[in-house]
Amino acid sequence: MFLRELTMSIDAIKGIGPVAIHALAKRGICSVEALLCHYPRTWEDRSQYIALKDFSSSPVCTVVQVTARDWFFNSRTGKQDLKVYVEDASARGVLVCFNQPFMEKKLVVGKYYWLWGTFQHKFGELQSTSFEVEAVPAETGSHAILDHAASLLAEAPSRCFGRILPVYPLSEGLTQSKLRGFIEQALCRYVSPLENELPWYLIQRHRLLPKSQAIKAIHFPRSMAELEQARQTLIYEEFFYLEVLVGKRAQERRSTQRVQQGLSIRTSRSGPSFPLQYRLLEGLPFTLTPGQTEVIRAINQDMDGPHPMARLLQGDVGSGKTLVSFFAALRGVELGGQAALMAPTELLARQHGENATRLLEPIGIRSAFLSGNIKATGRAQLLKRLAAGEIDLVVGTHALFSKDVQYKNLRLVVIDEQHRFGVLQRQAIMSKGAHPDLLMMSATPIPRTLALTIFGDLDISIIRDLPPGRKPIKTHLARESNEAKVYDFVRDELAAGRQAYFVYPLIEADERKSLKDAQSMATRLAQQVFPQYSVALIHSKLDEEEKRQTMDDFRSGAIRILVATSVVEVGVDVPNASCMVIEHAERFGLAALHQLRGRVGRGETQSYCFLVYSDSQTPGATSAQSSTVLTDEGKARLKVMLENTDGFVIAEEDLKLRGPGQITGTEQAGYLSLGIGDPIRDAPLLERARADAFAMLEGDPNLLQSEHLQVAQVLSRTSPFPV
Repeated sequence: MFLRELTMSIDAIKGIGPVAIHALAKRGICSVEALLCHYPRTWEDRSQYIALKDFSSSPVCTVVQVTARDWFFNSRTGKQDLKVYVEDASARGVLVCFNQPFMEKKLVVGKYYWLWGTFQHKFGELQSTSFEVEAVPAETGSHAILDHAASLLAEAPSRCFGRILPVYPLSEGLTQSKLRGFIEQALCRYVSPLENELPWYLIQRHRLLPKSQAIKAIHFPRSMAELEQARQTLIYEEFFYLEVLVGKRAQERRSTQRVQQGLSIRTSRSGPSFPLQYRLLEGLPFTLTPGQTEVIRAINQDMDGPHPMARLLQGDVGSGKTLVSFFAALRGVELGGQAALMAPTELLARQHGENATRLLEPIGIRSAFLSGNIKATGRAQLLKRLAAGEIDLVVGTHALFSKDVQYKNLRLVVIDEQHRFGVLQRQAIMSKGAHPDLLMMSATPIPRTLALTIFGDLDISIIRDLPPGRKPIKTHLARESNEAKVYDFVRDELAAGRQAYFVYPLIEADERKSLKDAQSMATRLAQQVFPQYSVALIHSKLDEEEKRQTMDDFRSGAIRILVATSVVEVGVDVPNASCMVIEHAERFGLAALHQLRGRVGRGETQSYCFLVYSDSQTPGATSAQSSTVLTDEGKARLKVMLENTDGFVIAEEDLKLRGPGQITGTEQAGYLSLGIGDPIRDAPLLERARADAFAMLEGDPNLLQSEHLQVAQVLSRTSPFPV
């Protein structure tokens, strides 16, 4: 009964009409539960007295008397605006009422008012343009009222003063006072009967609040201590049930028995044999890193086990993840199956396909490349061979899970750059086999706390070491006005026989943005800056054959300078390239900058990355110029790149700047929707909730079926993970 009431439309709340419904819908609030779970972004403590003289430490919360009023001419609007002079027991201030003539009648000289506002010294006065006032009731009296403001405030019979008020995210058509009123009604009508979803022993163990009290206190706490306890309760509960769902997925995977098809596992007295893997290992002109060896061992153990593998492989750019995936593919073939390696772009998929042909065909592996651009005649023959089991490893793009693609025995699915694929796309390729093994790879390291939240049901492997002989890339910052020095440095590298990338944020010029574009700069670099060297252009709008030919020429050295957009972020491995120049670097995210930097430093020579940023503009900049202003966030990204080469450190900083959804590619995939918890900020609570959830699942594997969890999913706004 109560669950049904929570899912009722918000028009059940008094005062919510068509206009308010539309405004609330913009914030995703369409039901009572969504209204209750629209948590404040901050709180204003209007129960504590803060005098005017203490304005610099926090917003003022005091009792003032209006002493005078004055009108002044506003040259910006050409109208008269009101100034109201007020004072409390400590100082005098001015309330500047822009476009609020009605305040003349509301603020009466000689009367007393509760005041909340932010003040600053301006034009020789202590001014506030952002404030809220409410008349002190007449029955309070006026004798020494300013001297007793603190006690008067504590006893204020007011909805806006003498209490802690929530401050909510708003949309057009909503005000704080309206939204507070709607939520107060919902709290009065629906929250008291709410039962605890968490077991009582967990509430006691962690000193949490009962659910009904926590919901009330998160909106209208009686004290800051109660607010913090409410936050802890709701964050823990959110993480707990999220980890229950994660744990349930892990249990389901472990309960799935592998369907054996084709050949059985070949063994010797000493254990499983790996003939294909050994042949590849013997043919490599280098030795594997310890990190690669350890991951291959773990993958073999998973694939030889009774349950399908589900593993996330993380490794910095250049750590050798693709080679590890080839070893995994060989194990799948040794076990009588087929392997599919899916990449997000044709450029990256082609490179994987070429490497697979070069490394694996000499040891007898039949590989093929499949994308949407394969012509119909060749495609039909390829699909026929794939369905007949005549192809051991197929490498491709989204085409690998097209309806007409059939596998004889898909044993292993490898998904590279996994964050670029949506949940349904991952499901589509997995459905092509009978519970195949899954290996997801990411060159964008995911912080541990976030990995526990997003991929907590997977086994996670990390390759932290790089192949021997690699030198750390030297990173430099350069103002756009000093880019001539960058050109001179690159010219010296080119003269030494090296190659270079120049990356730009736009393909072609945009009149609305004062940014350099790849097309124009390719012409300039070829004709004016480096006329003695071959220059080529690559971007996403070129057809695939032209992109392939350009990359082949760059790899061979026929092209010395490659001008590009972020299309070269992945899938480009040219050991002779020693310079990466990223123009308008402040326009790129940290993950993109790190990936682009990783395109160089892939050989034994010293490599360099130049982050060229726009010169900051003056406050009078035009709208086009304003697009090149170096923002605080842009400065923060560049600083992180300058000071760090460790991808995991960069990922942590990226998470702080951008949030978990954008980092993992889950923001638009329906994977993660936390209402109040933050995996980084609240890491200790996440760890605690995970341990409790997994312990409870071991004792009660049917927990997902309980009515409590159904209620929790409604209130927590945590989306169940799709399998």
